[in-house]
Amino acid sequence: MLQSKQVTIILVLSLISMLAIVISSIILINSNGMDQRLQGWVNLLWVPVAVLFLIIDRLCVKKFGTHSVNKVELYILGILLLLFAFNWIRLRFQH
Repeated sequence: MLQSKQVTIILVLSLISMLAIVISSIILINSNGMDQRLQGWVNLLWVPVAVLFLIIDRLCVKKFGTHSVNKVELYILGILLLLFAFNWIRLRFQH
């Protein structure tokens, strides 16, 4: 089991995303329409991406420590949110 000292941002996000992917895929695969069933199977193709992020995160935690990995992940998350905000502002002024 994971100790609370080893929990990182990417670990939590990747576990939540894997859970969401699997649940949404199960719901879509069991639906009536063929389009939804196909989308459910296509959603499962995103699971290896989340697993890859999880493996890279665990390797970085083992090598550099939780504190420094969380610090870098927080910077990356902040930059992504800033880019998202800039893109949203750009789209608002585009009209």
